[in-house]
Amino acid sequence: MPTVLVPPERLDRWVHNFSERHGGVELRVEDGLRGDAPDGSWFTAALPFGRAHAGPADVTDLVAASAPPDAWGVLLVRKGGFAVARMSGPDMVEHKIGQRHVQGRTKAGGQSQQRFARRRDNQARVAYEAAADHAARILTCGPLVTGGDRPAVEEVLSDTRLSRLPVVGPWLPVSDPRRQVLDGAVRDGASFVVEVTNA
Repeated sequence: MPTVLVPPERLDRWVHNFSERHGGVELRVEDGLRGDAPDGSWFTAALPFGRAHAGPADVTDLVAASAPPDAWGVLLVRKGGFAVARMSGPDMVEHKIGQRHVQGRTKAGGQSQQRFARRRDNQARVAYEAAADHAARILTCGPLVTGGDRPAVEEVLSDTRLSRLPVVGPWLPVSDPRRQVLDGAVRDGASFVVEVTNA
């Protein structure tokens, strides 16, 4: 089932286009919004930040309910790099982007390969500790959107200082965290998660 991230300001146009492609759409509330077309195609649009929708089956009402919370955050981690941002509604209040050297894999064998793997693991651990330190300092409360490399993110979030932060979807499979990547993650984290099934 294909999934797309649709920013709130584009949801009305997205639903209109879906309706035109499939001969109409009937909307109803199903956690978020569900649309069923006469040809058997359908979609669901889930609110960002793990929210449920209890209002009417109306795109305008759903968009109004999608405003970002007063406090939320973004955490992106890959081996050797991280980005963290504290948000207030749509505004980035504070952020940190960091790079740490983690060696790539080697084709060497035997003891040399084992030493190399230990060194690489140690470098990755130092990088994750740095990411956790900055995340604990910058992120204060509210839901947290994450992305990057899943084991790396899980390692950072295992820090007890971050246990108070509820992680919400969507998961963001981003490239090495840079400022442009972080800006895109902020936009995606505040977007509707739309799952589509075409008949």
